Amino acid sequence: MFETPDLAPLATEIFLLIMIIVVLVSDLFVTDEKRRLTYWLSQLTLIGAIYITMGQYGAESQVLYAGTYIVDDMAIVLKIAIFVIGMLALLYSRPYINDRKILKGEYYMLMLFAILGSSILVSAHSFLTIYLGLELLSLSSYALVACQRDSKLGSEAAIKYFVMGAMASGFLLYGMSLVYGTTGSIEVDVIAKAIASNPESELLFAMGLVFIVCGLAFKMGAVPFHMWIPDVYQGAPTSVTAFISSVPKIATFGMVMRLLTEALPGLSSHWEMMLIILCVFSMGLGNITAIVQGNIKRLLAYSAIAHMGYFLLGLIAGTPEGYSASMFYILIYALTTIGGFGMIIFMSRAGYECDNLDDFKGLWQRSPWFALMMLMTIMSMAGVPPFVGFWPKLQVIMAVIDADKGLLWLAILAVVFSIIGAFVYLRIAKVIFFDKPEDDTPLEADMDMKVALSINGLAMIGLGLFPTLILSYCVKVFA
Repeated sequence: MFETPDLAPLATEIFLLIMIIVVLVSDLFVTDEKRRLTYWLSQLTLIGAIYITMGQYGAESQVLYAGTYIVDDMAIVLKIAIFVIGMLALLYSRPYINDRKILKGEYYMLMLFAILGSSILVSAHSFLTIYLGLELLSLSSYALVACQRDSKLGSEAAIKYFVMGAMASGFLLYGMSLVYGTTGSIEVDVIAKAIASNPESELLFAMGLVFIVCGLAFKMGAVPFHMWIPDVYQGAPTSVTAFISSVPKIATFGMVMRLLTEALPGLSSHWEMMLIILCVFSMGLGNITAIVQGNIKRLLAYSAIAHMGYFLLGLIAGTPEGYSASMFYILIYALTTIGGFGMIIFMSRAGYECDNLDDFKGLWQRSPWFALMMLMTIMSMAGVPPFVGFWPKLQVIMAVIDADKGLLWLAILAVVFSIIGAFVYLRIAKVIFFDKPEDDTPLEADMDMKVALSINGLAMIGLGLFPTLILSYCVKVFA
């Protein structure tokens, strides 16, 4: 006899899907050119998703629906972070797409679909669910990058993003196929047990692992799989860049944890070595190449590559402290980078893109308050105390040292590259505070944009003084 499954654990995803359909249908009947109803429905969707997800926090971890879906504290914390950052991305996007006549209804719908894919991804507990969540996130992101139809750079970026993303998905799928062919299962728990009980098949598992790590490195943008990031960050509309630089990074962390630490822990000696190589080259190339960038979006792209290197330090440590440090790092990075791109949007206007470093000249004379907000953001990116970006960087470095794996050299290298990277952000600060403005046009924005940017900026110092507000939840996840 067929029994109806309990769908309560899927309440967040079901709610998101229903509301996406509501947003889509509502947009057909909206005549308002600025799509205010569509925008507010989208924000209401994420508020509702946060409320539903918070109600699941603290419950016992459950693996459901034939091992395809998991409800645990890690998934819940990551989902809440995705929804909060998604709300900021929507808020920062609104003035940008209104000024440029970008298709607004489709834009909001695609962003919600990408958020739904991210939500599925962090709760995935089988290769099938992981792949479905990843593809929903990826396909929506490709379309978002191409949403400014009259932009040649945007079209080029979308094609590059699609081709490189398809390659990454292919690598990942082939690696999963090899693991499935060896274990006979796509469930995370079953795969972990099969690897532990069949050491004679280690070579086949290792071959699958190589492809999986390559696919993950593409999605993270780690060197040498970083080629798409600078071009996509520069070519995509700034509001889309703000989104794809933050929300997918959080979702990717969830995917990495499910695949490497839960499905393939028996191969940790192999994937840790691969991550060390990715880490060293990402920190080095990202920080050094960012120094010579004149385009602010490309600068932040290479900065993102470097940050992925630091993020990998916690995974390399292979301890609960390391995993919680990496989770803390990715959450703070997402909050910081969305603030940085929010400031770029704030300084842009119809017919003018603030995408060069020189466009920030004299921001202190033009708007002292928002110059301070930008300073707090870039100092957090640089990892300067007492701003919040200092703490996750310290945590991942300490995790590598405490793991006692003979990786002290890697921690020292991370510190050296951090100092090099600080120069990149000091360049931005110098331009903002000491150069004369080239454009005296008043900076105007809606009140909600100004309030959000102010809260985002002040959070850099507030969370820096009280880092346990977020760190405690990350530690509890892996306790």
